[in-house]
Amino acid sequence: MEAIKRSLEAFVKARNLEQKIQTDLSALLDHPLVEDWLSRHPQWTKTKLERFSIKVKHYIREEENCQKCPGLDRCPNLLKGHKAELLAYSGMVDVTYTPCRYQKRALQEARKAKLIKSHHISADILQGSFRHFDRNDAGRLDAFQAVLDFCMTVQPGKNPMGIYLYGRLGVGKSYLLGAAANKLAERDIATYMVYTPEFFREVKGAIAEQKVEEKVEALQKVPVLILDDIGAETISAWARDEVLGPILQYRVIHKLPTLYTSNYDYDQLEEHLAYSQKGGIEQMKAKRIMERIRHYTRAYFMEGPNRRTQMK
Repeated sequence: MEAIKRSLEAFVKARNLEQKIQTDLSALLDHPLVEDWLSRHPQWTKTKLERFSIKVKHYIREEENCQKCPGLDRCPNLLKGHKAELLAYSGMVDVTYTPCRYQKRALQEARKAKLIKSHHISADILQGSFRHFDRNDAGRLDAFQAVLDFCMTVQPGKNPMGIYLYGRLGVGKSYLLGAAANKLAERDIATYMVYTPEFFREVKGAIAEQKVEEKVEALQKVPVLILDDIGAETISAWARDEVLGPILQYRVIHKLPTLYTSNYDYDQLEEHLAYSQKGGIEQMKAKRIMERIRHYTRAYFMEGPNRRTQMK
C-alpha cells in the first residue's frame, strides 16, 4: 500500500508540474510582446513557437528590462547595451542582439573622441557646438556661416583652403573651431586642435628627447589641423623655420586644410613672425610662412563683447 501511495503522489506531482508548465507556456505565448511579434510574422503561430519557448522567454525578459531601462551603466541584459529580438529563419527562431539607442550614442561619442585630438585645449572648447553658439552679434555671423559651410563641404586631400579667424580676446573664435571639430567628427573627419603657444614651448623641450619630428609629423598629417591662438607665442627663428614652416608646407602640398584663430590680422601676424629674438627682423622668412597662410585661408574678423569677462 505504501508503494502505491508513493506512486500516486509521484503521478499527481508530475501531473501538476505538467499542468504548471502548460499554464506558464500559455501565459508566455499570450504575452503582448509575443502577440506583437506574431503580428509582424504571419507565417508563425503560437503552436509553432512552443518548441522555442526558451528563446521566447529570454526575449521577453530582455525586452522588459529595456522597458524599465536603469541606464547603460546598470544595464541588466545579457549583452550590456543591446536589445534582444526574435529572428525567424528557415523554420527556426533564435535571439539576435542590436545596440540600443544609449549604446549607439556611447559608441558615437567614443568614435568622436578618437577623431578629435587636442593639445592643451580646455574642455568647454572641445565640447563646442554650433547649436549653442550665440549668433546674436552681427559681427560673428559671417565667421559662423563660413566655418559651418567649411565643415559641411571640406574634402581633405582635395582642397587645402582653410579659415583664419581673428579678433579680440573672448569673442568666441576658439569655441567656434571647437564646434567645427565636433561637426567634422560627425563626418568621420579627424582633427587636431592645438594651443599654439604651448605647442612651441613643448617642441623646444622635445629637442633633447629627439621627439621633434614625431610632434611635427602629427600636425602635418592630420586631415584638419586647428592652430589656436597663433601669434600669442614667443617664437624662435628655429621654431618658425624648422617647425611651423615644414608643417604648413606639407599640408599645402598634400591639400590638407588648416584652421587658425588669432588676435592678429594677416599683416600683424607677419610682423610678429618676422621678429627673431637673436636675428632681429627677418621679413622674407616671415613672408614665406605667410604665403602658406594668406593664400590657403579665408580670413574672417570676429567682434563682440568679451564673453570670458561676462561669465565672471
